[in-house]
Amino acid sequence: MSAICPNGHASESTDYCDVCGEPMGAASSSASGAVSSGSAGAGAPASGEGTAGGGEPITCPHCSFPAAAGALFCENCGYDFTTGSLPEPAGAPSAATPAPLAPPASSLDLDPVAPPAGSPAAAPSPDPLSAPAALTPPGVDPGAGGPSTAAVAAGAPGTGPLVAPGAPADPAEGEATSARTGATPSGSGTHLPTPPVPGEDQWVVEVWIDPDWYQAQKAEDPLPSAGLPGLVVLRERSVLVGRPSASRNIHPQIDCGADSGVSRRHCQLNTDGQRWWVEDLQSSNGTYLSPAGGELPIDPIPAGQRREVADGDRIYLGGWTRLVIRKAMPGEV
Repeated sequence: MSAICPNGHASESTDYCDVCGEPMGAASSSASGAVSSGSAGAGAPASGEGTAGGGEPITCPHCSFPAAAGALFCENCGYDFTTGSLPEPAGAPSAATPAPLAPPASSLDLDPVAPPAGSPAAAPSPDPLSAPAALTPPGVDPGAGGPSTAAVAAGAPGTGPLVAPGAPADPAEGEATSARTGATPSGSGTHLPTPPVPGEDQWVVEVWIDPDWYQAQKAEDPLPSAGLPGLVVLRERSVLVGRPSASRNIHPQIDCGADSGVSRRHCQLNTDGQRWWVEDLQSSNGTYLSPAGGELPIDPIPAGQRREVADGDRIYLGGWTRLVIRKAMPGEV
């Protein structure tokens, strides 16, 4: 014997529906009686839920899943046989609920709105902290199959070195300027040497403290103790004499920093490998030249004029400094 639950399902159990689990109750008894009477009177017209429950099984028009006669919805897809509609999917946004609106962009926002992809503004801006782009030599088109940056850096034939803006094109020009001024073009604090002294002879300069020159100049600074001279090897063709200055980037090869009467760029010594010349660089106290064994000089060398320094000649400058240029003896260099 089968019974019909309140939802119209045929159930063999009389307490709860075998299909939906609905309590049978009084509806099960009435439905059971209706099914019995329907079975006894074949061909009699069916009426109510009992008649529907005893009919033929139906098929869901949406998914073709078989359903019991008198079922209100499909057990497979949830199709409602009464309204002819499908149940609303779980989690789907309701049509009555409007989507949240994005707040309007403000000029005070720290993060600008990203431009659409493909626009010119969508290209990333260069990072100021990133590594700089490789330099391309003038006249070389990177897209025309010219030499690569690696080939230029490696010194490949025909590429030529890269010259920084403002640097002298000829290295000899920068070296000559450095030797004359005593300043380092690169600002690194290291003197760039000029070409070496030509010839096989080695030259040195003796830096003396001369008490007689100190008395003649009447310098205010106390005279240091006079002793053996300092010895400076002359390895370059052009040599600067003066006092160093870190703030002005002046680094003379012959350092007379203890004598305050010597200018920062006092004078310059030049040679051709056999002879030497001295030139005053508009110093404050002048540069003087005297032959060996002669009297102390009185007239300074005119600024900008070169005077040849003969063998044994003495160069006076500052408050007590005396220079003597000679060839190096064996073992001195």
